[in-house]
Amino acid sequence: MELLTAYLAPVMFACLVLLLLVGYPVAFAVGANGLLFGAVGIWLGLIEPSLFQALPERVFGIMFNETLLAIPFFTFMGLILERSGMAEELLDTIGQLFGPVRGGLAYAVILVGGLLAATTGVVAASVISMGLISLPIMLRYGYDKRLATGVIAASGTLAQIIPPSLVLIVLADQMGRSVGDMYAGALVPGLLLVVLYMAYVFFHSLWKPAAAPPLPPEARTLRGGALLLKVMTSLVPPLVLIFLVLGTIFIGLATPTEGGAMGAVGALLLALGRRRLSLPLLKQAMDKTAKLTCFAIFILVGATVFGLVFRAVNGDVWVEHLLLDLPGGQLGFLIVVNLMVFVLAFFLDFFELAFIIVPLLAPVADKLGIDLIWFGVLLAVNMQTSFMHPPFGFALFYLRSVASKDVRTGDIYRGAIPFVLLQLVMVALVIAFPRLVTGNVHQAKAVDLSKIRIEVPQQADDASSAYPGAAGAASPALPGPANP
Repeated sequence: MELLTAYLAPVMFACLVLLLLVGYPVAFAVGANGLLFGAVGIWLGLIEPSLFQALPERVFGIMFNETLLAIPFFTFMGLILERSGMAEELLDTIGQLFGPVRGGLAYAVILVGGLLAATTGVVAASVISMGLISLPIMLRYGYDKRLATGVIAASGTLAQIIPPSLVLIVLADQMGRSVGDMYAGALVPGLLLVVLYMAYVFFHSLWKPAAAPPLPPEARTLRGGALLLKVMTSLVPPLVLIFLVLGTIFIGLATPTEGGAMGAVGALLLALGRRRLSLPLLKQAMDKTAKLTCFAIFILVGATVFGLVFRAVNGDVWVEHLLLDLPGGQLGFLIVVNLMVFVLAFFLDFFELAFIIVPLLAPVADKLGIDLIWFGVLLAVNMQTSFMHPPFGFALFYLRSVASKDVRTGDIYRGAIPFVLLQLVMVALVIAFPRLVTGNVHQAKAVDLSKIRIEVPQQADDASSAYPGAAGAASPALPGPANP
């Protein structure tokens, strides 16, 4: 009993990992684990039963959290744009622009993936739409199956890191930081990841020219003025929407929730302008948005139960001592944390990592003097690999569901490995060059408290006459009306 009392926190964490590994639903695994060990803690005398009276207030606090409203808004915006055919038009237009270049279709997929990430923020929508549209075309023109599937899956996961990413909203909420700052910090790493993907395609096309051929002349149907008009009608509207949504958030004109609402309205207007807005499309988007939002909120409620009990049994102190005592200080902490997140990403979704693991890591990072915006972006880049890990990556499953039968699952897995390595390179770059993140964030000016002086105005000589008996008083006159 004494041993269980002393090590209840690590036993609780190990039990949670076991429940998740056996495939128990995450929200219920986390919540039930918290309630079970809460009962054990009460039995052992570590927890007062009144602790659970705080649960209703915490759940209502989640419901009233305005920051989380951005999740359904951005999800709805992305689904409307994806189902209104924007991805198809973008891919066709950019594919025609890069058609004469070796690997042109792959470049087009990466750029369209970046644009979809900046307008949707939903990985599933990006991967599925790109897989349905671009994979048959790439295979038709002789692209290597591994390169084609890897490019599509990796480009879809850009929605994880390029604003308005849903995981950045969750990370900002869990770390108590501004979503706008998290978006600003993630912008450069996200764009740099696009450059890394394109660089890989470039060198791969040099090494194996047959794996990424240019489009044949008969496939390039748009030239000259026709191509220019197509660019104006396909590229400009989503770029304007990106500027309206992200630009207003970056300059502080709108909150992420307001920006998401504006983006949802803008997506509806774009779909209406293309004459593709219909009642079935609207119902599908609303249904999918409700399901994804409920999924996130239920995990957050379960994580709240777990976190309340875990802290009550001093689990946060156990994690803090475990990580603060690591050799190497900040660098040692970052190496261990990133390895742990990378391994857990084989089994856990990014929502699960953000709601369960991040609240345990953020206080320790703060005590080590690590900037939490930078730390959040670093974790977001690392958690991006959770979509690409063979054999459990969700992006690989999404692509497998829409790929033709002649594309083997092994081709998809092998095609993903180089892009997972590129994502790890991005993690190393963020650690080595913190200014990639912090350079784009508006830092508050440091205030030296020792230099602050508060001066109290001296009382005028004749002011004492306003107060009977106050003549010769040394203290300054009190504010307020004079005595009659």
